[in-house]
Amino acid sequence: MNQDKRTTIYARLREKIPSPTTELTYVNSFELLIAVILSAQATDVSVNKATALLYPVANTPQGMLDLGVSKLKGYIKTIGLYNAKAENIIKTCRLLIDNFGGDVPRTREELESLPGVGRKTANVILNTAFGEPTIAVDTHIFRVSNRTGLAKGNTPLEVERRLTKLTPDEFKMDAHHWLILHGRYTCKARRPECPTCVIQDLCEYRHKTPGAAA
Repeated sequence: MNQDKRTTIYARLREKIPSPTTELTYVNSFELLIAVILSAQATDVSVNKATALLYPVANTPQGMLDLGVSKLKGYIKTIGLYNAKAENIIKTCRLLIDNFGGDVPRTREELESLPGVGRKTANVILNTAFGEPTIAVDTHIFRVSNRTGLAKGNTPLEVERRLTKLTPDEFKMDAHHWLILHGRYTCKARRPECPTCVIQDLCEYRHKTPGAAA
């Protein structure tokens, strides 16, 4: 795929959603961090339902520590892998207090030092909370990038590096959100909505669903 086509793809996605953002509910960087940790292998809807009850009770590192693992599990038990996530969140809150003055760190290395925080989560925090032009690659973005030909790769890291290299600068800040929303609602895993896709004529996917242009 050439750069002119990439530019057109992003321009159309921007026209469709001028100001994209995460669908996770949060009011500060700590709430976003906890929500992203919880969202691993879970839907944003399920996370928002849980945090709507959790955050009024505890939305600071100290508040989470005071809640403790057992009580925290009670708030997030509807979310997949809640046992491990509760343990990681409490450990993360302790590190935030001991090492970062209770604040969410602003570098990738520091973020990835927190339990339950991998590269994808760190990229989300850097982009959404701190305005860095990072591109987090989840299953949706991995699928969209490979299907469309936007940035092909065998691993999320390969796709991330290609997206970072090939995405025009003017689109980098919002690229993550455009691609995840496109994958979530249009370029779906089982049956993509090709007939209504705004980039279907530019997409290099060979198995488009009926009704889409060739």
